[in-house]
Amino acid sequence: MTSAQQATAEVLPALGLLGHSVRVAAPDVRVLLDATPDDVILVDARHDLAGARAFCRLLHTAAVAVPVLGVFGVGGLVALSADWGLSDVLLDTAGPAEVDARLRWAVSRRTADMPAGGPVVTAGDLMIDEDTYSAKLRGRHLDLTYKEFELLKYLAQHPGRVFSRAQLLQEVWGYDYFGGTRTVDVHVRRLRAKLGAEHEALIGTVRNVGYKLDQQAATTVPVDQ
Repeated sequence: MTSAQQATAEVLPALGLLGHSVRVAAPDVRVLLDATPDDVILVDARHDLAGARAFCRLLHTAAVAVPVLGVFGVGGLVALSADWGLSDVLLDTAGPAEVDARLRWAVSRRTADMPAGGPVVTAGDLMIDEDTYSAKLRGRHLDLTYKEFELLKYLAQHPGRVFSRAQLLQEVWGYDYFGGTRTVDVHVRRLRAKLGAEHEALIGTVRNVGYKLDQQAATTVPVDQ
């Protein structure tokens, strides 16, 4: 994540020589949480050390479930400390072999740290796997962004319970989020669209209150022929 105009070629030239799929984004947690989950996050810490540190700490507070690596210039390493919350660091002059090795190590360490047979949340025909950040409805994979997944998971963990928009904003987006409750409505609308017309009733609206996961809808979804 960087503000650099030249992106990968400027921040970490060796990365462009590898076969990894790279998505460049501004250092904004909201952009990250609304995007499809990635394997690794690289944060540009070459110039704005204070801003990079604050952003990394925010990612740590948000409990982002992927490794976060900082990309530093040689002189910037003096500012590095444990409270950055980084999984590893890279120098911007690192060669392709080192970059690839550190990326693979970060991903493999995360996989090794995952508990075996992690929790699976089920609600009728909806199955949510927290370890793999995947959700299925009647066996059909749902292509969700990180925040859509977190919202659906939270509702599924409390089937039938009604939550106000403010409650969902606090529980799913966290105390550090400064957006309005309209964000919840937007994400619910996107979720319903991805669930499909036959299953959108899984997320029920309680007028003038908020939303809930409808237990009856979750267990009476019609079988596809």
